[in-house]
Amino acid sequence: MKAKISEEQLNRYSKNMDNTIAAKDRVIAWPRMGRIDIPLKALVHNLGAKYIIPPANSNEALELGVKNSIEGICLPYKLNLANYIMALENGANTLMMFQAPGSCRLGNYTKMAQKTLKKMGYEFDMVIFDMYQSKMKQTLQAFWHVTHCLNPFSYYKAFSLGFNKFFAIDEAQKLLFYCRPREIHKGDSEKLYNKWLKIIDETNSIWKGKQLVKKIRKDFQKIQIDKNKDVPVVYLLGEFFVLLDPYINQDIEKTLGEMGIEVQRQIWFSEWLEGVLKPSILNKKESHRERCVRYAEKYMKRPIGGECIETIGDTVFAAKNKVDGVIHLMPFSCMPEIVSQNILSKVSKEEDIPVLTLVFDEQTGKAGYITRIEAFIDLVKRKKMKTKNKERKGESLVAC
Repeated sequence: MKAKISEEQLNRYSKNMDNTIAAKDRVIAWPRMGRIDIPLKALVHNLGAKYIIPPANSNEALELGVKNSIEGICLPYKLNLANYIMALENGANTLMMFQAPGSCRLGNYTKMAQKTLKKMGYEFDMVIFDMYQSKMKQTLQAFWHVTHCLNPFSYYKAFSLGFNKFFAIDEAQKLLFYCRPREIHKGDSEKLYNKWLKIIDETNSIWKGKQLVKKIRKDFQKIQIDKNKDVPVVYLLGEFFVLLDPYINQDIEKTLGEMGIEVQRQIWFSEWLEGVLKPSILNKKESHRERCVRYAEKYMKRPIGGECIETIGDTVFAAKNKVDGVIHLMPFSCMPEIVSQNILSKVSKEEDIPVLTLVFDEQTGKAGYITRIEAFIDLVKRKKMKTKNKERKGESLVAC
């Protein structure tokens, strides 16, 4: 690892945390969000720590989170709280979570959860680290605090495997989204994706970890697809947690794929991690966030927290690149995305791109949600057909 931290610095980082739990006795847990359990498990395991993975988000978890949350708090908080409770009930004594700056409540709700859990009688150590503040240094300090591992090779293996697994999962999902609406035999791409999730999970070699993306691409090339099929492209964007967790967004990517739509999600955990942890001096190309800030400038002058500026910037980018439509996902009462929602109506009109906002909370019904998506996809397909007809007429006039 390039980042060198002295033991004195590490001890200083830990002074405000619970040091009564010996490293050998720690059982670590973190919230569920999509499949981040696979790379995080590899990271923690290779640092020699014990861990518990809470069950995937479900109706049971949501009910538990709602029961113990204050009214009006957003859906990600409720599920995170439920994840913590389930992990603690199964023997965890150390909870890990990052926080973020700006108006997004992610910067506060880990501390809110900590207070709630203490009132409920749970004894544990909450390790909160701000990855935006000191990047890799803060991250290393947090993992040292919970593992007390000082072996540089263990850190190299842990972070190498973890990062490569993040990239592999994201690559498999991108290929799934491309193949699903085009596949000749329905279900082939889903089966291959699930096969690779299992392989990624079981990989415990640095060299094999680095080969994962290459092998996944090669395997997906074997799927029979209709390359001539006219498939509308829809950008999926919005709040980070809702985008990445299929339970919260009701598996919208699969729903759209089965409707014959290619989904292009604009936020990926691997890209976010790279942008947050990688020193800016090493970035040779424009990052996703930098691109969004540039494209959003007409409508928003500066970031205000959460994924607000990404939502605006990605929508403008989509319009400039002839993407067929945008679906904006947000949890009910999310402050940055409420701002986005209000600006998006203007962006949609001025940039001439269809935009649908879907708001999720525990009351979101599947039937009404599907009806809205179907109506939006009909609009997208009609607009795409209209544009193609105009282009054909234009070509005919030029030929004459």
